Amino acid sequence: MSDGEARERNYQIGNTAFRARPLEPALYIVATPIGNLGDMTLRGIETLAAADVIACEDTRVSRVLLDRYGISRRPYAYHEHNAGEAGPKLIEALLSGKSVALVSDAGTPLVSDPGGRLVPEAKAAGIRVVPIPGASSVLAALTASGLFTDSFYFAGFLSSKQGQRRSKLESLKTLDAALVFFESPNRAAATLADMVEVFGPKRQASLCRELTKTYETVVTLPLVELAAQFDGEDRIRGEVVLVVGPPEGDQNIARTDDDIDALLRALALEMPPSKAAGEASRMTGRPKGELYQRLLAMK
Repeated sequence: MSDGEARERNYQIGNTAFRARPLEPALYIVATPIGNLGDMTLRGIETLAAADVIACEDTRVSRVLLDRYGISRRPYAYHEHNAGEAGPKLIEALLSGKSVALVSDAGTPLVSDPGGRLVPEAKAAGIRVVPIPGASSVLAALTASGLFTDSFYFAGFLSSKQGQRRSKLESLKTLDAALVFFESPNRAAATLADMVEVFGPKRQASLCRELTKTYETVVTLPLVELAAQFDGEDRIRGEVVLVVGPPEGDQNIARTDDDIDALLRALALEMPPSKAAGEASRMTGRPKGELYQRLLAMK
């Protein structure tokens, strides 16, 4: 390695410079901070400094992080608009023996971003995939909300269309778990209003915005109060994570046929029919065999 290449593999923490250790050829999934750049892990910093290629969602956003830690490498753009072209080039680089670090704009890659396409392609090509864990807005919101017990369901972004949004919420309302949603700030108020209608006014929920940033806000209230507090789109700023607590008391028992069908459909999206029927049986008290046949009939 030339002196220039060696300098490229350096990184800096505070006023101290370090030489990154060589990486084995692999695709490294590197979590980055969700706001506060100080939340970057030491392993993540060294991985970015050592990787032959840094693939990122937005080169301008990643450049800010790289500059913070004295990493002079030039990032390579990989996003939803160029994944069809950039993805094969990254696979080709990996097959040629290079190391590739994949990052998103914030948090852990693959969660609601195009990296979800790259990992299956890498695995299909026999390429090793290495997770480098770190910040996650899902876990940060769950732990700060006070609504997480022993299970949660990550629902990602809801539809921008009210009908589809309410239909998705209906399918989740009896799930015995905390529910986590990503939402844009300009739709958060409308989504909270729909949640009041679908989940009921008394169900506990939390709006988490600007997590780890200067104006971090976490508000946990019954849904009707939370919706009232954030009833104007102009009153919500920054990235938003919504957490809805699990149903309380007999709310977690799906009593009607429509409730049962909605629960089965939601579970079947995440697991095989037999397992979905077993989980629904645990949640509702209905016989597993009956629920399994019901699910097959729906399909």
